[in-house]
Amino acid sequence: MYNLNWSRKELTSQKLGRFCEYYAKMSLASYGMNIYTSEVDDHGIDFVAETQKHFLKFQVKSIRQGTNYVYARKSNFDITDSSLYLILLLLEDGKHPDMYIIPSSAWNNKDSRLFVYRSYEDKKSEPEYGINISQRNMSELENYKINKVIDRFI
Repeated sequence: MYNLNWSRKELTSQKLGRFCEYYAKMSLASYGMNIYTSEVDDHGIDFVAETQKHFLKFQVKSIRQGTNYVYARKSNFDITDSSLYLILLLLEDGKHPDMYIIPSSAWNNKDSRLFVYRSYEDKKSEPEYGINISQRNMSELENYKINKVIDRFI
């Protein structure tokens, strides 16, 4: 039986992150993409996928139910790189993950409430590109659901 209890305490952030990377890779492979991974994740790229049209770089993030913000550090996520995408997995207990493929350019939309940039000037935190998950922002996020965007790549 497949386990869909994402909130259990034994599922640490590290284990959940690993699962979500594998889930994203397998999902893209099911569409015929070739998946390439690195043994070391030191540049914020979790894996690369090849299609007949493109080479794509992916960073994978996940959010459990009840969490409303996830981010990628600016130093590891270049929004000017047109081949870079963030895969977001929303995890709700009792359901399979909802998967979204978001181009790095989405953060160029200054009017978006969903995609935000936090510079943290004069603070200890590093600058980051974030995603604000809320009911109000879900309609914007739905535009990036895998089944709505996958045809652009294959």
